[in-house]
This record gives sequence, C-alpha cells and structure tokens, in this order.
Amino acid sequence: MDSRYLGIAELVEAPSVAVVVDVMRAFTVAAWAFAQGAEAIVLAESLDEALAHKARHPDWVALKDGPPAPGFDTVNSPGLLRSVDLGGRTVVQKTTAGTVGALAVKEASLVLCAGFVVAEATARLLRTRGCASVTFVVTGEDGQADEDLACAQYIARRVAGAGTDADEFLRRAAASRAAAELAEGVRQGAHPDDVALCLELDRFPFAMVAAWEDPLMVLRPCPVPPPTDEAST
Repeated sequence: MDSRYLGIAELVEAPSVAVVVDVMRAFTVAAWAFAQGAEAIVLAESLDEALAHKARHPDWVALKDGPPAPGFDTVNSPGLLRSVDLGGRTVVQKTTAGTVGALAVKEASLVLCAGFVVAEATARLLRTRGCASVTFVVTGEDGQADEDLACAQYIARRVAGAGTDADEFLRRAAASRAAAELAEGVRQGAHPDDVALCLELDRFPFAMVAAWEDPLMVLRPCPVPPPTDEAST
C-alpha cells in the first residue's frame, strides 16, 4: 500500500482514501462515544454550527474542546465521556484539529477516523477494501504531532499484515507534546486518565467511517471482519 502522511494545510486535493488521525483526543473520544451507545456523530465546522444543531435537536449531545461552555453538554475528554450513557443518541462534535481534518477530506471516496483505540480495526478495513493508496491526515500541530504520525505509521504497517511491535509507536505518542500538555494540566477540559485512555491499543473492535449525509458529515462505527491468522501475526 502506498501511504502518504500530510497535515491538513497540505491537502491540495481530495484523496481517494483518507485516514484522519487524532489520537489526543477527538477520535479516541469518538470511539468512546460509540462504545457508550451513540448512534452517530455529526462533525461540526464551528462552535456556532454545533450549537445550532443542538438548538434544532435538543436531544443531541454537543461536545467541544476546552473547558465546559454554555450550550454544550460535555467536553472532548475520553475520561469524562466514559461515564456518560449515550444509548441511541446523536453526538455533535467540534474540535480544534480532528473534526477539521475530517471535513477537509469530505470529498474522498472513503474517510476513516482513527486513533490507537481503533488501530487494528482500521487497518483491517483498509485491507478488506483493498486500498492501494491511502492518505493519512496528521491533524495535530499543523501535521507535526508525533502521537498522530506514530498512530498513522502503525496503522500503515498493520495494513501490510506484517508482525509489528506497537510499543515503539506507543512510546512516541506517550512522549508527545500533546501527552505532556494533558498530563500537566495545560489543556482544559481534561481528565487525569485521558492520556492512558488515548494509548489503549485496539480497545474497540470497530472502525469509524465518516460520510457526507447531505448536509452533514456524519461519523459512524463500522464492524470489520475478524483478523485472519496471517494478518494478525
């Protein structure tokens, strides 16, 4: 598989297949939302758009980066979200990087959103679809976030089906600027367990597919076939 790793600003045209990576924390949070029963996640372009969706659909759950704010139900933290019952509900998510990256490739034929918690399922879906070329969108720090790049490179290795030691990639993510800022309390709207939860490899058995459901970009969980003996070595 031919893999490219680009920041959001480097996306000059829509790729055929895109994997948008935001480890800390947008797509770890999205995976937790689905694990807590969410039916769909609407990716909002702005805080105002998220609030407008919430106003039209009071039963939707709106979340954002940073500290709590009026109109929003919760924040972009897996540690906080894991105790929320989202059974059958729609979530509206707006974050600084992850949702921006997904919306930037909305014209792609296949858009996957990923973090370490869904890495293997994402790789299996790419293998199942026979994707020959994949653009990994490294969303954090203008494409320089090492936790996102490490996750993207790990997924690419797993697509190849070869035995891959995840420890090196997880160590890079744990040593990243984002991990340090979360651990040190620099980023608001965080839980002490957020870093550890973002580094739980393959916690969830589904991939996450974003698709344009006019007029919304909607993220949904996607079951994938179980790994074969050959691919899981």
